[in-house]
Amino acid sequence: MSGRERQDLLSRAALGVFRLNGRFLAVAEELARPAGLTAAWWQVLGAVLPEPLPVSGVARAMGITRQSVQRIADLLVERGLAAYRPNPAHRRAKLLAPTDAGRVAVSRIDPGHAALADRLARAYGSDAELAEAVAALERLSEVLGALDVPPVTEP
Repeated sequence: MSGRERQDLLSRAALGVFRLNGRFLAVAEELARPAGLTAAWWQVLGAVLPEPLPVSGVARAMGITRQSVQRIADLLVERGLAAYRPNPAHRRAKLLAPTDAGRVAVSRIDPGHAALADRLARAYGSDAELAEAVAALERLSEVLGALDVPPVTEP
């Protein structure tokens, strides 16, 4: 394959992912709105549901800048959906954790999220094909991340 063909593949991949990102963000906004959340708030709360994380850890997991996550984390704390906790590993880098209200808000999204997952799987053709597509996207993200490409600035 020539260098130009590789460039074309990179451009097609980027454009496809940008379109996909736009579609996912639009769907996430629709799913999150009835719960009183935005897509970005849901994204950050979702990252800390399993365990509290420092803002930098949320940013790394999401592939965006720490400053973007910090802005959203402060809003979530201000609205009572998350709280900062002491971090035994680092005195200045507090841990972000969902509050009970934050967990309840995210749980309100579950029925719509599950319904959309079912619709997507049926429309895709098979669970196996969808799983292959997801694995390919995860692998592309992993490889691109290994190239030390800087993160985006907004969630």
